[in-house]
Amino acid sequence: MLIGLIADTHGHLDPRVKPALAGVAHILHAGDIGLPWLLLELGTDIAPVTAVRGNVDEGLPYRETEAVVLAGRKFLLHHIVDPRRPDPTLQRLLRRHRPDVVVFGHTHRPFCETLGGTLYLNPGSAGRPRFGLRPSLAVLDCAGPVPTPRFIELEG
Repeated sequence: MLIGLIADTHGHLDPRVKPALAGVAHILHAGDIGLPWLLLELGTDIAPVTAVRGNVDEGLPYRETEAVVLAGRKFLLHHIVDPRRPDPTLQRLLRRHRPDVVVFGHTHRPFCETLGGTLYLNPGSAGRPRFGLRPSLAVLDCAGPVPTPRFIELEG
């Protein structure tokens, strides 16, 4: 099973996102959505979407955290995460859900590291370029014994 990972779109659906996510069975959006139509379009044109609210998504009807099981693995979706220094809220979520994978956003920087047996993934920002960083997303291949991410830069 392929899972699309996306974050920090900030209301911009880059035309390269849909081809990059073609063939995924589910999409996880790790916050800073911007405009809800974006999720509707991804869900209609590509695959079902699970999303969380980011720090710029006040007023949107999404939760701060989602836990979902896909491909037999537990995913925790939360926008602001510091994998190396989890705050008390994240520590409680980790104890409660015991996820295999934590997907987050906010920094706009791709991140992939296994810490304490949990894979932490930030797909980067798929919105307009900011902070001198190239837009990106990721596809997680869950077919094997260990989920394998592939980061995709959305080149101009």
